[in-house]
Amino acid sequence: MDGLLIIDKPEGLTSHDVVARVRRILRTRRVGHTGTLDPFATGVMVILVGRATRLAQFLDKDVKEYEALVRLGFETDSGDRTGSRNAEFGIRNEEIAKFLDKTDLDAVLEKFRGDIEQVPPMYSAKKIEGKKLYELARAGKVIERKPIKVTIHALELLSDEEIRDPRSAIRIRVVCSAGTYIRTLAGDIGKRLGTGAHLEELRRTRSGKFGLSESITLDKLERLDDPDSALRRMEEAVSELPECVLPPDRVEKTKNGLSTRFDSAKITDGQAIRMLTDSGELIAIGYYKGNEKVVQPKVVLL
Repeated sequence: MDGLLIIDKPEGLTSHDVVARVRRILRTRRVGHTGTLDPFATGVMVILVGRATRLAQFLDKDVKEYEALVRLGFETDSGDRTGSRNAEFGIRNEEIAKFLDKTDLDAVLEKFRGDIEQVPPMYSAKKIEGKKLYELARAGKVIERKPIKVTIHALELLSDEEIRDPRSAIRIRVVCSAGTYIRTLAGDIGKRLGTGAHLEELRRTRSGKFGLSESITLDKLERLDDPDSALRRMEEAVSELPECVLPPDRVEKTKNGLSTRFDSAKITDGQAIRMLTDSGELIAIGYYKGNEKVVQPKVVLL
């Protein structure tokens, strides 16, 4: 059993919970995921099953897209609504509403578009000296964190029609590089506005090329007579990589880790390449060695 599932994660489950439930539904242990979502967040999670778990390294860097509700007026220690208030700005909703009416929000958001630096939040899975930051935060510790570089490809305001209290919140759409902290982005926008802010809602709408329209809920997956039928071919995980179609006599050699001659002016040195049979079956992911003009298999899947 090998392939992908595009799951629409519900609120209240950890990413580990989602993996555990998929294992139970599909009755297989070899299940993994790319791109962790916090329990309060919802949306697209790419689940890898069987041999497809070996492709995780090629998906971890995929661009992500989110819709987020940013609540203005105060900050929390976690940066989202699950945390405790730790910075009050003494601004009433009515005052925030008047402030927003006379503020050019797009000009504020422009400051966060492109390449920016973020300080990882204490409530995150990032490790420093072998310790996850959230473990230190739960123990009441706050340590210095170095800024990281991320890229905000798109950042725009969305309609506030569905916001329960639009006077003190804004809804945004974010397209960003992997590793971007939307909680930190929300907090930094609040600092720029001078109102403070935290993340109240977060929904991932896309991970790489996979969006909500292609997703399935865990409940629907569980109700299927044949849950395995929901699996997508693992080749889809790396379909954007250039391909090398192997001659029949190189298939077994590739499985044994031997390189194959491949010359292409369009491929750069060190680039990852799909290694396929002439029938389109994915055998391995290799890397192009420009000086030798060969593809060296790195991750063999068969």
